[in-house]
Amino acid sequence: MGEKDCLFCRIGRKEIPAKLVYEDPEIFAFEDINPQAPEHILICPRKHLVSLREAEAADAALLGRILLVGAQLAKERKRADFRTVFNNGPEVGQSVFHLHLHVLGGRAMGWPPG
Repeated sequence: MGEKDCLFCRIGRKEIPAKLVYEDPEIFAFEDINPQAPEHILICPRKHLVSLREAEAADAALLGRILLVGAQLAKERKRADFRTVFNNGPEVGQSVFHLHLHVLGGRAMGWPPG
């Protein structure tokens, strides 16, 4: 699936409605429609990357900004404790094949996950 048909690319282009909570020229974030915690936000690069496997050294600043936006959004929601997760591949739970960071908070979470 390419960027034209990608669900998250379409959300980023506002072709599909979502509750956007952050956006800038490189990144957008929205509330998960199937939240796994009281707070569950997905943060995506506008650049279509399937997963971290496709990221290159040139993407390092973008990946760092995604993490910083996650921390910013958690802070704005007064979440001192939160979990961040990148799933990479179907075996570990990736179901939309566009790189995205999950930011989860608002409940106790066990370890290991899954």
